[in-house]
Amino acid sequence: MISIKSVSHSYGHAQNIGFKDWEINNGEQWLLLGESGSGKTTLLHVLTGILKPTAGEVNIDGTSLYSLSSRELDQFRGRNIGIIFQRPHLIRSLTITENLVMAQSFARLPADLKRVREVLESLGIAAKKNAYPNELSQGQLQRVSIARAVINKPALLIADEPTSSLDDKNAHAVLDLLMQQSGLNQATLVVATHDKRVKDAFTNTYELR
Repeated sequence: MISIKSVSHSYGHAQNIGFKDWEINNGEQWLLLGESGSGKTTLLHVLTGILKPTAGEVNIDGTSLYSLSSRELDQFRGRNIGIIFQRPHLIRSLTITENLVMAQSFARLPADLKRVREVLESLGIAAKKNAYPNELSQGQLQRVSIARAVINKPALLIADEPTSSLDDKNAHAVLDLLMQQSGLNQATLVVATHDKRVKDAFTNTYELR
């Protein structure tokens, strides 16, 4: 169970941004919908442990996120939250396998090459395990981003604007991959976007206005 209760945040003397309470059951798939300036990025950062809200509480599977120390929070995030950004943010000097092992290391988990192979195979890019990021196409890089997000079997998988720069065909392909991976890894999925094309793919929507 993931929940946010009475969460609000203010940046200095700027207007306070309040968020309605939200409860997400394990394994559910949600669309977080909001236009630019609606507070979507703030809520994403709060959900992922990047930004401590001015008020309120975030709980993930019984753990109160902001009661943890910085070190505990880093480790908890590495093990329990997978984030897929618009751009890959891979280390260019490392192979795809090495990038995924690095994600395991950040979570203070042992290197598990069997898990790396399993995830790459599920995404259809096992043949690229020894390639470097600059040797991959954009589509392949996006799959590696998904692989890195799910490598530690997180409870929560968050995708930030994964379809905004894609045409209709590729947008639907990425959505299918995200839903497939959340199912395979038994992860709760939250896709944050202002792209209304993806709205019909979700039965659960949390909308910011």
